[in-house]
Amino acid sequence: MSRDTEQAQAAVAAVGLALRGDFNAVHGMFAPAQQRRVTAAAIASAWQTHVTRYGAVWSFEASAVHTDSSVTAVTVVLHAAASDLQAIVSLDGKGRLLNLQVTPLAPPWRHPGYALPDSFSEFEVVVGDRPLAVGGTLSMPRASGPVPAVVLLGGGGPFDRDMTMGQNRIGKDLAWGLASKGIAVLRFDKPSHAHAQLVAKNSDFTPKDEYVPFGAAAVDMLRGTQGIDPARIVIVGHSMGGSYAPRVAVARPEVAALVLLAAEAQPMNRAAVRVMSYLADLDPSSTAMRDATAAMSALAANVDNPGLGRRTDPRTLPFGYSGAYWLDVRDYDPVGTARQVGKPMLILQGGRDYQVTVDDDLALWRAAFDVQSGVSIRVYDADDHLFFPGSGRSTPAGYEPAQHVDEAVVTDIAAWIGSLKAQL
Repeated sequence: MSRDTEQAQAAVAAVGLALRGDFNAVHGMFAPAQQRRVTAAAIASAWQTHVTRYGAVWSFEASAVHTDSSVTAVTVVLHAAASDLQAIVSLDGKGRLLNLQVTPLAPPWRHPGYALPDSFSEFEVVVGDRPLAVGGTLSMPRASGPVPAVVLLGGGGPFDRDMTMGQNRIGKDLAWGLASKGIAVLRFDKPSHAHAQLVAKNSDFTPKDEYVPFGAAAVDMLRGTQGIDPARIVIVGHSMGGSYAPRVAVARPEVAALVLLAAEAQPMNRAAVRVMSYLADLDPSSTAMRDATAAMSALAANVDNPGLGRRTDPRTLPFGYSGAYWLDVRDYDPVGTARQVGKPMLILQGGRDYQVTVDDDLALWRAAFDVQSGVSIRVYDADDHLFFPGSGRSTPAGYEPAQHVDEAVVTDIAAWIGSLKAQL
């Protein structure tokens, strides 16, 4: 039996266990590092959110197997009453689970109407140093003179360069939209996506390690690229990427400006409890969500404990992340760091965002920068965390239909970057 066949069988077995509701067994299939990061209750809650609401699954089968280095990704298609779904099951060389993500089966991505593919070219690049070097894409406008450029930082989690979530790619929306308006964009895979096993094995790996070396290397690459104006390089970050953008600017003070989209300001452990409470409130009948919220509250409190250390048991901390990870989060002040950097900033926020909110996060940015020259703050009332326009309360289900980043957001970023020459 080939390795691919064995990996496919393991992936199908994991999906089968989840469909039978045996989440303890699914948890036991994960590699040890991942077992420390996630609980059986959390797996059950995620499965309920992303699978159960589509109705009974009448059949499922492995449809594709892709091996890259030591990680195998198996696509398992689930045929449910309301929609076909796909489970992407990542496994290590021993057939142990690294990740299990279920989304509606996506049609081919279509670019937004505001993107003009004929107006720019794209080139593959490598960002960072071995062994964690990652692949990236440079979108370069077809222009005669030097153009401004953006380093794009994705949000928290193992995102690829396009910030793919199901059938949507907000990173690609932003890159193509800005490149169509004469701004070069460099986006790249996060190391937790490209090197999941190496990152998981390193208990000392922190958000600073994930963002700063790669953001700095991307700035250096753009500064040395013909056709790019080295005096107009801007860091654009979404969510956690926005929160850590000022830290990249500290490492590369030659950066001209920052654009923060839905940037976290509230400590992440407390935000996690707030988000879980919001989701539990959406479905008051769900005991799984209430239990998950209570569990998260207990774990989040441990981050604020003065006794937190680099070797604190990850099983006692949110998401199973290490003590070193949470110490880095706890000790980092994004708002204070942005004040220290003192660069022009554009801060953008979705009014319907429940993950990074107007009241909890933007309020802290406003308190620090509302009257500061060179800082603009804008709220898009209809937009959610991914800057998708909509109405009513935002929910995880609202992220799933094929859609694009609000054109007004792309237009405003491009216009603001275009005005930088006058500010610098």
